[in-house]
Amino acid sequence: MGSNGKKEDNVPELTHLFYLPTLPDAHSTYSESRYVIFGVPFDNTSSYRKGSRMAPDSIRYAYNNLESFDPWYNVNFPDIPICDLGNLEVGEDAEEVIHTVEQVGSRLYMDGKIPIMLGGEHSLTSGMVRNIPNANMVIIDAHSDFRDTYMGSKFNHACITRRCLEILGKGRIFSVGTRSTSKEERESGIMDEVSFYSARYVKKHGIEVVLDQIKESISGPVYFSIDMDGFDPSFAPGVGTPEPYGLSDTDVRTLINGLGKKIISFDIVEMTPVYDNGNTSMLAAKLIQDFIGSREGIVE
Repeated sequence: MGSNGKKEDNVPELTHLFYLPTLPDAHSTYSESRYVIFGVPFDNTSSYRKGSRMAPDSIRYAYNNLESFDPWYNVNFPDIPICDLGNLEVGEDAEEVIHTVEQVGSRLYMDGKIPIMLGGEHSLTSGMVRNIPNANMVIIDAHSDFRDTYMGSKFNHACITRRCLEILGKGRIFSVGTRSTSKEERESGIMDEVSFYSARYVKKHGIEVVLDQIKESISGPVYFSIDMDGFDPSFAPGVGTPEPYGLSDTDVRTLINGLGKKIISFDIVEMTPVYDNGNTSMLAAKLIQDFIGSREGIVE
């Protein structure tokens, strides 16, 4: 099983922003690392079931029950240079927290790291995306999240796809698993600037078809964001806004495996441990291994 990572850290410009614990298998210092994990325990704009602020530590706890060797990828994760900075100290204001995430992401990208952010709510993703305006983006999500504002805020978790479109531009975002949208969003006039692949489309045509279509449409790096409600609730019951008829665990793993070499940044958001039976935390933990394994190992 994994053991707790070392606490050495050679990035004093960031250490004052974080507190530990750390992910098992994260044995490297910041300077040695290729992958850098950090948690952002923020859920102030959550509109249904709050609690995603507790997810980073719940994911780490579940990860401790995974084997450190994965035969699917033939990867021994303690051999990979992974650092966990701990959790970001956050305040109450979403715009301020997103700005802090942007600052953290800027430093990580500048240092050539591959960030793995553990949310928290989905609004946090825009802070990371602001640093990579020339990237493509793949989102796993039950919701289109395309409102311009929600509950009086442009920084609400229900607006994240709209905010990322403003950063990345038309034709650069691919959202998979969609099965919930509002009339307001449909009438925005710009929803077609994002490629939405509904869960129904995935079930009808197969995830391999979706993967091929995405790969044909992108060039350059990919930001991969997983809202855990993109999964069917039978796979991930512990989420803030569950929606029936979702994606399977292997659907999402297929996308990660197929795009892994192109992914330069990865996040897992909107997991709510207080509604979980343990399955959601474990799936989220395994997704971290899938992402790193897809880049470091051999996927057949």
